[in-house]
Parts: sequence; structure tokens; C-alpha cells
Amino acid sequence: MIELIQLDANSGVPKYLQIIDSIIHNISIGKAKIGDKVPSINKLSEECYLSRDTVERAYSVLKKRNVIVSVRGKGTYVAQTQLISKRNVLFLVNKLSPYKLKIYNSFLKNIGENSHVDLHSYHCDETLFLELMAKYKSSYDYYVIMPHFRTKDLLHTNFTDRVNEALNAIPKDRLVLLDNNKHQLEGDFVEVYQDYENDIITSLSQGLKAMEKYKKLILAYPKKAFYPYPRRILNGFMKFCSYNNFDFEVIEEITSDVKLDKGVLYITIEEDDLVHVMKRIKESDFTLGSDIGVISYNDTPLKQILGITAISSDFQAMGEQAAKMIIENRKEKVKTPFYFADRGSI
Repeated sequence: MIELIQLDANSGVPKYLQIIDSIIHNISIGKAKIGDKVPSINKLSEECYLSRDTVERAYSVLKKRNVIVSVRGKGTYVAQTQLISKRNVLFLVNKLSPYKLKIYNSFLKNIGENSHVDLHSYHCDETLFLELMAKYKSSYDYYVIMPHFRTKDLLHTNFTDRVNEALNAIPKDRLVLLDNNKHQLEGDFVEVYQDYENDIITSLSQGLKAMEKYKKLILAYPKKAFYPYPRRILNGFMKFCSYNNFDFEVIEEITSDVKLDKGVLYITIEEDDLVHVMKRIKESDFTLGSDIGVISYNDTPLKQILGITAISSDFQAMGEQAAKMIIENRKEKVKTPFYFADRGSI
């Protein structure tokens, strides 16, 4: 097999990745089969003028993928070929919300059967994220990551220095960033993102005529949360109100005993806030869409059925675009469509 391992001294691809790719390629085309012996670390390092650390790093990754296996006292062998020809993807989400899972399911549908995708959530926790990155470093062909983190004060932050360092260590032709493009990363890589601030301004502007009958806009925005929301949502709301001379208020949440006021339009992010305001409207003498208005952030099929006006990113399109760029080997920066769906609740 040592003759099959091809390395390019002029390539910008690290040598350990070249070893991995070469062995996998030869297995996928049938030149190496299950049970074939793999050169020892000493043998390959001597023959190819490589450091032991380089070869050891490559073999470590191949063992994690179950491509090769070492038998004590006998050597290292090709272990399996079932997933060799497949594209291996690590899909990291900040939380397992219905919206993030919609992106994942769309990605899974469009990436095709020739791919193997592992889903993990790091729950907006920097430490857990870094542990996952260290554990799976160099183990996948692509790293699809949604970067959203919380500070010690439960506030949202896009990136941290340690997160930037971990992501910069990933070869950029293997990195795909979803949902958030506020970073300080080097190189050219795939990005499919939301523009939170401008998206909310643009989408609310589409419903401006229907909203003019309200004397006040109230946004229920939880500034501190276990899964915090980008502050750009809040910035976009305040700018929209300022541009259009709306009186506005920002509150942390809408409780079950909230007192509703006629002529107020409520914009909710959390599902609990939407439930509470809709319950209070149902119990009152107010008419939805004329006395009181409701807009929900992030759309769902249930909101469509209930007739709730929504502003939302097209999560299905986000997953689809990311998958297509991987398949077509395109490195582009694409903003996901964001829409306003007027269903009569304003």
C-alpha cells in the first residue's frame, strides 16, 4: 500500500490530510480492501520523509473513523469500506430548536445518500463547543457550524477568541458557517447566514401600512437567557420604530396575567410569550387584527394554521443552500431569504 499513498510537496494541504485522503481514495476505488495491511508509522515516515507525528496524526483520524484498526503485535489493517466513499459531515447546532432542526433536516435531505452526517448540540456553551471541536478535530470532511454563544451573564455573543482560534484551525475548504456571519475568521469558506438587524427592518416595513393603526409596538425580547438571542434583533426593531415614528417598548417577557391595551401591536420571539398573549386576547373583548395586533418571530406550520402573522428566515432554504454548495464545491457567502407573512393578525 505504501506505493499507493501519493503526497504532493507543493500542495497547501497539510501532509497528514494528504495521507488520510490518499488512503481513503485508494479504498474507495478498490485498490485497497478490508484486511490489507497499512504501512507502519515508522515505515511510512521513513519512506515519505515525514515526521512520526504527522503519520501518527493521520492514522489517529483514520482510526476514529474506523477506517483502519491496529492489532497488537501484528500491525495496522484496513477495517471497513462501507462509509469510505461517503462524505462525512459534522453538523454542530447551538440548540435543538424546531428551527435549527428544520435547517438540519433540509441539509440532510439535500446532501444526498453519499454523505454521512453526525448531529451534535453544544447548547450555546463555549466550553462544550471547544471540547467537541477538540474531540472531532480532523475527523470529518466538512464542519457545518451554527455559531451562537452565551456569556457568563447569559447574554448573546457571536464568537469568542477561543472559538475563533478553534475555527481558524479548520481547513477553510471544509468549513461551513450557518446562521451567523459576525466573525473574525480568515480565508475563503462557505457562509449561509441571516442578517438579523436588516432582516427585521425590511420585513416589518412590508407590513407598515397595516401596522399604522397601532399607537404602540411592544417587543418581548429576553435579553438574558440560557439560549440567548442576537442583540441585532433588538437593534433592528428599535431602528424600525425610530424610522417610522412608532412609540415602542421592549419587555423581557409576556406573563400569563399581562394586561392588554387596545391599540398595541405585540411582537414575540419566545413561543411561551406568543401563547400568553393569544390566551389573553381570547379571554378579552378585543379583536385580533384590529384592536390588538400580534407578530411572531420565526414561522411554524402551527402559526400558519392559526393565522398568526410571522416574520421569519427561510430555514429550509438555509439547509438546502449549504448542502448544494458542498456538493458543487462552491465557496460563497449567501444571505438566507427572510420573509413577512401577513395572516391577518395585524
